[in-house]
Amino acid sequence: MKDLSKELFNPISNENFAELFDESYGKQETLQGYATKGTVKDIRTDFVLVDVGLKSEGRVPLREFGANPPKVGDIIDVFVERYESREGTAILSYTKARAEKAWKELEKAVADGTDPTGTIMEAVRGGYTVDLGGVFAFMPSSQADSRPIRDAKSLVGVTDKFRVLKMDALRTNAIVSRRAIQSDSIAAAQKEAMKNIALGAIIEGTVKNITDYGVFVDLGGIDGLLHVTDLSWKRVNHPRELVHVGQKIKVKVIQFDPESHRVSLGVKQLEEDPWNTASRAFNIGDTVTGKVSSLTDYGAFIDLGGGIEGLVHMSELSWTNKNVHPGKVLQNGQEINIIVLGIDQDKRRISLGYKQLQGNPWKEFAEAHNVGDVVTGPIKNTTEFGLFVQLTPDLDGMVHISDLSWDKLDEEELKKFVRGQEVTAKILDINPEKERITLGIKQMTAGSGDGKVALKKGAVLSGTVSEVTPDELVVALPGDARGIIRKTDLSRDKEGQATSKFKVGDTVEASVVSVEGSEVKLSVRALQVAMEKQAVKDYANQADSGSVLGDILGAAIEQSKK
Repeated sequence: MKDLSKELFNPISNENFAELFDESYGKQETLQGYATKGTVKDIRTDFVLVDVGLKSEGRVPLREFGANPPKVGDIIDVFVERYESREGTAILSYTKARAEKAWKELEKAVADGTDPTGTIMEAVRGGYTVDLGGVFAFMPSSQADSRPIRDAKSLVGVTDKFRVLKMDALRTNAIVSRRAIQSDSIAAAQKEAMKNIALGAIIEGTVKNITDYGVFVDLGGIDGLLHVTDLSWKRVNHPRELVHVGQKIKVKVIQFDPESHRVSLGVKQLEEDPWNTASRAFNIGDTVTGKVSSLTDYGAFIDLGGGIEGLVHMSELSWTNKNVHPGKVLQNGQEINIIVLGIDQDKRRISLGYKQLQGNPWKEFAEAHNVGDVVTGPIKNTTEFGLFVQLTPDLDGMVHISDLSWDKLDEEELKKFVRGQEVTAKILDINPEKERITLGIKQMTAGSGDGKVALKKGAVLSGTVSEVTPDELVVALPGDARGIIRKTDLSRDKEGQATSKFKVGDTVEASVVSVEGSEVKLSVRALQVAMEKQAVKDYANQADSGSVLGDILGAAIEQSKK
């Protein structure tokens, strides 16, 4: 009988054992940590079975294929990560195999000087993740675009060329730049565009951006600035009135710096300057028709056609209200008749008048009334130096405090009059040029001349110069009072403080400074100061009544010079 114990328990030689081990596991050891090709054998719920020539099929997680899972029979690249179980089942990775292959291709592309194509996958802290065909690279925010990006997520999904700035083979990661590619393109486009740009050249561009001060125009690689003042010969409030983003426009190069690539453009320079013929087209005194193009706080701009605009200043809108807002008289787009008041060819200005073609109420009043006529009207306003009486819906006449009473010349007499009170007065003066009507209430009665004047500090008195000395004037006052005006009180200015400018018989009006018996200290200077202060104080109240600061001061100074 054959002794089987020797066969069963005969130890295997070292050489036989090595052969058996290599037969079973040797190939597996050589594949672990490497990429290889395999055939898809089956697709399960969570994984794909792939035959890579091992003892058993390897497994690839199904999720690694994303939205494009393989089909049975497909040959794919996989990476052998490790072995599990007694059967030596291999755990495979599709993404790692793809990444390893992509990394080698990326290294080759960089070595050849080729910029790879990639897709921006997501925005991360400090930048973006870019898929370069299997290699996931990092792109800093500063390298994303040649212009600032307001919304970081707006670049997600963009496919473009990228410049590899740095590669780490050990960690298989890379840093890329999209801006570097754009810079090359911009430089090339600028170089090409420079061939067509020269001072005076007329080229076509595209409106790229619009600001308050002008328009940026893309000239095919170089941006030029079209300033708002060079859009049109007429005034432009905002560039959006004439152009919009994306619009194709013809422009003229009016300034050009080849070194800095700064280009200044103009559109109005493509047309003849209308101001070259403005002096021939318009004459002072002409009545012309225009359209209100813009309203401002200080006046109205009128489009006269042909790129010419003129200004109607607010003072030329109304005869009776010098401070009326233009919007209360005119409207944008309104067609009106105006008169040419002045032309300044050098400053490119035409001054226009609107009120001149309307009836002048001051002249109409002067034609209908004479000095000495008696008029009646309500008191429109009271001031420290007199009254304003409404004579027509548009005009007021002024009664100075000295023309209220023959005997009482202080503010006590003024207090007898209130706003709205109906008064009767005599016309003392009509001056249409200065737009002033002077009235008197005391002139409605005969002057007394025999009563004593109620003297009070600050009261305004009128008297006749009876004596002139180098240092003072002696003034005869109503009621046999004697007034003294020192030369320093004759005027606020030194030029007006010479007593030699006066002669006996001149009429002088001044404020009472002090009273010592029958002698009254007077001051013209104090009266001037008081009148001007009150005029400024009452300016706002008079602005809407047809009486403005000039009228008030003029009347006050007129009285002070009597």
